[in-house]
Amino acid sequence: MSVTAAKGFQAAGIAAGIKENGNPDLALVVNTGPRRAAAGVFTSNRVKAAPVLWSEQVLKSGQLSAVVLNSGGANACTGPKGFQDTHATAEKVAEVLDIGAGEVAVASTGLIGLLLPMDKLLPGVETVAAQLSEHGGEKAAIAIKTTDSVHKTSVVTKGSWTVGGMAKGAGMLAPGLATMLVVLTTDADLESEALDRALRAATRTTFDRVDSDG
Repeated sequence: MSVTAAKGFQAAGIAAGIKENGNPDLALVVNTGPRRAAAGVFTSNRVKAAPVLWSEQVLKSGQLSAVVLNSGGANACTGPKGFQDTHATAEKVAEVLDIGAGEVAVASTGLIGLLLPMDKLLPGVETVAAQLSEHGGEKAAIAIKTTDSVHKTSVVTKGSWTVGGMAKGAGMLAPGLATMLVVLTTDADLESEALDRALRAATRTTFDRVDSDG
């Protein structure tokens, strides 16, 4: 179930045509629960992709309704046009879900330096949103793969709350979270400040100890 294991979340993953090989390449995770509290950590690299810059700003509010993710292109080192495309992606998700663009985080992974095919990505947002489901977690996890040999998911349940997650990353994870994507969901009733503290404490003893540049 991945990111949809926690109550109040839906997800989907499709092949939007971003990847030339036709493999799944667009995922959407949406919070349908009563709270929108959110937190995030990002790469320490001096050069940050447009989606990273956008999502860092969005998460300063501590609120999030959706995350849209694509593989097949990182939208990194793409200049002002790349940021405009990130903004357009968030706006499209907001339009389809009837929310604000400031409630949408954007994540992209794949080759660096290439602009995304927006003529495929934006129509894909409509398609993936139409397929949102409480059972769509696995498809979402598959859609964010790049060189990963398998899709990566995890679910932990303790008492009345659950944490679900999906991740991509293979070969290179440097510096500090660069090139990897992880989405975690939980139905634990927490404020964004508590989520931020918990996330940073967890990454200090896990992801921050990984530096694979291969």
